[in-house]
Amino acid sequence: MSLSLFAPLALISAPAVVADAAPVMPKPAAILAQTRRVADWQLANRTNWAAMPAARKSVQKPRDWQQATFWIALTELASRDKRYAKPLLDLGRAEKWQLGDLAFHADDQLIGQAWLWASRHGAGKEAMAPTRAYFDHVLANRPTISLEFIPVAPGKGTSKCTDRWCWCDALFMAPPTLLRLAKATGDKRYADFAHAEFKATTDYLFDPSENLYFRDSRFFDMRDAKGRKLFWSRGNGWVMGGLVRMLQVMDKDDPQRPTYETLFRDMSAKLVTLQKADGYWPASLLDKDPGTLPESSGTAFFTYAFAWGVDTGLLDRATYEPAAVRGWHALQGAVQPDGMLGWVQQVGDRPDSVSAKETQFYGSGAFLLAGTAMYDLARKRPRR
Repeated sequence: MSLSLFAPLALISAPAVVADAAPVMPKPAAILAQTRRVADWQLANRTNWAAMPAARKSVQKPRDWQQATFWIALTELASRDKRYAKPLLDLGRAEKWQLGDLAFHADDQLIGQAWLWASRHGAGKEAMAPTRAYFDHVLANRPTISLEFIPVAPGKGTSKCTDRWCWCDALFMAPPTLLRLAKATGDKRYADFAHAEFKATTDYLFDPSENLYFRDSRFFDMRDAKGRKLFWSRGNGWVMGGLVRMLQVMDKDDPQRPTYETLFRDMSAKLVTLQKADGYWPASLLDKDPGTLPESSGTAFFTYAFAWGVDTGLLDRATYEPAAVRGWHALQGAVQPDGMLGWVQQVGDRPDSVSAKETQFYGSGAFLLAGTAMYDLARKRPRR
């Protein structure tokens, strides 16, 4: 099966970004100001569905993954600017700290990271209780179905396998939530479950010859019009973001940690070679054709991962800091005059079209994660 990517869109103009062989790290205050700007636009436009044309109706539910990505990213901004704590706490109380309605689906587990943050920042133990009850049910009824992605109906992008982590996006949604819950409660059963399921997903979807993840099993044999494997930018961005958020809460002497650090470094080593001259990563990662359109959500996740990796010493500064800075500069070209982050590929499961005028909560969330990591990196950067 082949896909011809972006051919009808050649006349769409991309944001003007000038490639810089030695990009300059912005000042921390400038990074934080731009991060606030995107956050403020999204907070003020929570029901602006016209800017999110391909959003599922479920995006109107704050506990859905589309919104949850933004809310868990807002916890990072709130940890650096306390003004952003109130909307998070208000939302959690309004939602009664519940997770999504599906009992096993990773997408419905992401919002738990925001509630666990809230439990430590003013909401107390009641904010954690529904998340713990949810995962106690998962552990008591652990799914053992196959990871093969078999659509429930022709043309449908859903499968019964999603009771487990059979698509790579799930590695951002679920395992960081479980590790945070394990840390908060001291109950290692949650972490043990996360590690076992992460390994199963990685054994199945990770391509060791490319150091990238297939989105799900449907893509194992799929190729684009030029015969290249299809590795989705945002799909691998979800994985990199998930690795960051897992490593953030793992103890330095955790016996599982070296496995994740190695995976993080291996993926980073591949991804740094796929960044375009303008600082973006293409929606289809192996598509190096001139004129490929920018895509901001995947680029933001990779910028987040590189900035965090350099800041924590996991990644070599000389190699990855310039890539993070290029990514951040590129993302500035995607921010519209009113503060909306454009060039966000809409909801999907593979590389697809993008537009300057389209955004999504998860795009804003990825930008906030990148911005807070870049802020930390710039603030602690050694003086030259």
